[in-house]
Amino acid sequence: MDPLTNPYTPNAGARPPALVGRDQQIADFELLLARLRRGHTEKSMIITGLRGVGKTVLLGRLRQLAEDEQWAVVEWEISKHDDTAFRRTLAAQFRTALLTLSPRDRWREHATRAANVLRSFTLSVDPEGNLTAGLGRPGEDPIANSGDLLSDLTQLIVAVGEAALEADRGVVMLLDEVQFLSPTQLESLISALHRSIQRNLPVTLVGAGLPQIAQLAGEAKSYAERLFTFPVIGNLTPSQAHTVLQQPARSEGAEWEPEALHLATQLTGTYPFFLQELGYAVWPAASGPLITADDVRDTAGLYRERLDTSFFRVRLDRTTELEKAYLRAMAELGPNPASAADVARLLGRSSQQAAPTRAALIDKGLLYSPGHGLAAFTVPHFDQFMRRAVPQLDPPEVRRRKRRKPS
Repeated sequence: MDPLTNPYTPNAGARPPALVGRDQQIADFELLLARLRRGHTEKSMIITGLRGVGKTVLLGRLRQLAEDEQWAVVEWEISKHDDTAFRRTLAAQFRTALLTLSPRDRWREHATRAANVLRSFTLSVDPEGNLTAGLGRPGEDPIANSGDLLSDLTQLIVAVGEAALEADRGVVMLLDEVQFLSPTQLESLISALHRSIQRNLPVTLVGAGLPQIAQLAGEAKSYAERLFTFPVIGNLTPSQAHTVLQQPARSEGAEWEPEALHLATQLTGTYPFFLQELGYAVWPAASGPLITADDVRDTAGLYRERLDTSFFRVRLDRTTELEKAYLRAMAELGPNPASAADVARLLGRSSQQAAPTRAALIDKGLLYSPGHGLAAFTVPHFDQFMRRAVPQLDPPEVRRRKRRKPS
């Protein structure tokens, strides 16, 4: 069929033609906004899940809903920043939100004060690399410029929340890749949100990140579980996966036969991104308008190659030789969470010796710990990819022992 009419979208964060399986999270978000608008409190949300399950896509849908309700949106994909860069980026986002709440020439008391707080919040770096507080204009409140991120961010979010209340609007923070926040940054955000709730201000946060976020939030602040819900999203049901494939095809006058849909769910594990990747590969290869099981079989190799050279490979390329060996040893144990002791045994090392490698892979976002002494891949089907990319388990320590062995 014509590649020009291909309806599938295997792009990071791109909304698929059929967004299914996320109705509960969308309904919860709509309730959250509605309750805050009425002056009630409601828990914020941090959505967790593996790579490729559609967390970023879901955040995009929530942004549209917030904007439809005339809420100001602070939207940010987190990356690892020091506190200075963190302040600058967050300040730029809140500046946009403040202007969304009300044009500058219509600012009243709280909006004007929020603008002053925002100026104070932004720190600069002097020629020696030291942080210096931006005190704003003469006569303005000397607040949010202490240099303590927790205190200053709390001042900022409360001030913007008061401006939102004054404008009869609200502010929603949509933060992606939350696991990359430093402990101080995460603690500061949680504390600031807590204070806004205590003041009954129309401010909320919806974050998205890898499965370890719930644990990190709890470690940052013990009351985090009372501020947030932690919905988990994952692969779809077979019926939902069929809809993801079938609905876009029908919009272009094509149809998937039942056997083809069944085979597609087996290949992809019903993960949303994988379904888009498979659909994209099958479409130009099928003569159409009926997509058959043979079409799926004929393009299965291309589908895997596309994943291997992009979705999977970019993650493996960020690892050291020892980290690759650790991932390959985990793949040998299968897709389920693996114990640190079992992985170390395959590497020919002790658990203590392998622990720094495991910690580095967690820090890079390739693994997470679902329980004490366990590690799991953050990317579905990564065990299958590692077996293709590194066909033989041959850890560096084992190779060294082989070389030392007398002939």
